Amino acid sequence: MTKRKARTVRFTKGESMVYMGAAIAFVLTFIFQVFFSAQIGNMKMDIQEMRYEIKEQEKKNESLSMKVSELTAFDKVKDVVKDMGLAYNNDNIIIVNE
Repeated sequence: MTKRKARTVRFTKGESMVYMGAAIAFVLTFIFQVFFSAQIGNMKMDIQEMRYEIKEQEKKNESLSMKVSELTAFDKVKDVVKDMGLAYNNDNIIIVNE
């Protein structure tokens, strides 16, 4: 029986550089993926906050427009005119269309 020699695998300089480059690329890809996932998560949170602020501002705007409508109603204006001691004269009213 003859014994076979155990072969050792040796990489050339070029092969080792390729393998090392692939390993570094793999690690960097993982790091970038984690970093950019965190960035995307932060952006999504900011977007949700902005949407909430927009909804709140829209509610305030709607409330204020309703107050304006109430205050500019004809009956309200007529009451204010009476309280100020002025007379209502229909000939002096000018309607402006937008």
